[in-house]
Amino acid sequence: MSGHSKWATTKHKKAVVDAKRSKLFAKLIKNIEVAARTGGGDLAGNPTLFDAVQKAKKNSVPIDNINRAVKRGSGQEAGGADYSTIMYEGYGAGGVAVLVECLTDNRNRAASDVRVAFTRNGGQMADPGSVSYLFSRKGVVIVPKEGTSEEAVMEAVLDAGGEDVNDIGEAFEVLSEATDLVPVRTALQDAGIEYDSADVVFWPATQIEVDAEGARKILRLIDALEDSDDVQNVYANFDASDEVMAELEND
Repeated sequence: MSGHSKWATTKHKKAVVDAKRSKLFAKLIKNIEVAARTGGGDLAGNPTLFDAVQKAKKNSVPIDNINRAVKRGSGQEAGGADYSTIMYEGYGAGGVAVLVECLTDNRNRAASDVRVAFTRNGGQMADPGSVSYLFSRKGVVIVPKEGTSEEAVMEAVLDAGGEDVNDIGEAFEVLSEATDLVPVRTALQDAGIEYDSADVVFWPATQIEVDAEGARKILRLIDALEDSDDVQNVYANFDASDEVMAELEND
């Protein structure tokens, strides 16, 4: 298991009880608006919107908020903002590569927030392209363990483009090419297997092993970046042992 995956799982578990729930809700709602604006408000015909709504529901976003976001994004209701996606690149402590995905209606504010987070947490921003080449686009589906097995999940997704199934604690992580994400999650649905989220992410090709102090520093940077309303996702190519992650959970 990579530290990257474990951190994703930690965030996944943390999200339900996190004091920053309102920020999480806002980011999930923003994803829904953008997906509806890009591909229309019909969930059946817009798989990106379907997955954004599914994720919001799993994180207890009120259904009224979800419906209003779909209407704003698809133009059925006024008030939707003109969001654009911007990627920032940088390095954290120990040379860990960091990709920051922003969804914003104010580029200057987003750039300032990201720069401050890097500067105050032992990191530095990098030129475009200097970090992104270390990552590739992958589909990731998170499947809760309850009611299924690793073998059942692998059997369900193999013919749909599933490349790997990883045990990440309380869930299985299904990897695929980004273009196979929808067929993979559809195959899980057809097999009667519940999933918590289905996302296209930036996946690190290589990883840097970090000790407990290194992990603390990079996670502090990630937290600072994610504290910005404009930051949707942060990806880092660090790896940490089970022992290191356990030590951090006890902090």
